[in-house]
Amino acid sequence: MIVKQVAFALQILELFAERKSPATLSEIADHFGWPRSSTFNLIETLSKAGYLYELRYRSGYYPTPRLLKLAEVIVAAAPVSDALKAMVEQVAARTGETAILAAPSGTSAVFVEVVESKNPIRYFAHVGQRVPLYATAAGRAILSLFSPRERATILDKAEYERFAAASLMNRQEVEEEIAISQARGWFFNNNGYSPDLLGVAIPLPLPDRHFCLLVAGPAYRLEGLVDTLVTEARDAIAAYVKADSRVK
Repeated sequence: MIVKQVAFALQILELFAERKSPATLSEIADHFGWPRSSTFNLIETLSKAGYLYELRYRSGYYPTPRLLKLAEVIVAAAPVSDALKAMVEQVAARTGETAILAAPSGTSAVFVEVVESKNPIRYFAHVGQRVPLYATAAGRAILSLFSPRERATILDKAEYERFAAASLMNRQEVEEEIAISQARGWFFNNNGYSPDLLGVAIPLPLPDRHFCLLVAGPAYRLEGLVDTLVTEARDAIAAYVKADSRVK
């Protein structure tokens, strides 16, 4: 269940990131189509918490540096280390395609590190993007790290939808695909979630986190290069494991 007030507050902060300029109460309310009274309450809450300030009286609001300070502290302590980021960058550079580090979030995989391809036709992705666990190579790679009981609980909650021609439509199909992928050592998706998108994913052998490395791009360009994508992803993971003494 989504708490609407929290979602609305986040949307206000995202609006400032898009505008890159102050906004008045009326401009915010009109942008989202919200009542003035509800918008005022949200702005008042963010202001009293130290996240917004007025440039002049009734001249518009803008975020304070408080959000940046919090983000810096959070990111500095995050489980996504510089070595993991370098691993993603290496795969993106060597394949020329979009590389992603993904983690579980409920019934979804969430992208926690993204390096986009420089090709004009590419997989557009961003940090914080969520994709269904059951429907994607990254999601199934993450699911393979769960116990059978944990995986069953998640797959029973999934709302199966035919996103593309090769979408898996029930728990049994997903379990069978995971078994096949585990046997060969990597996970594959072609036209199963985003039409005409191909992805290869490999789970990371970490003792305390469930991450996977994904490389993805347009199917027409990658269908003959799957083995290369797998090799590059494996090499990057192996280099990371060798450099990180915490990985056993």
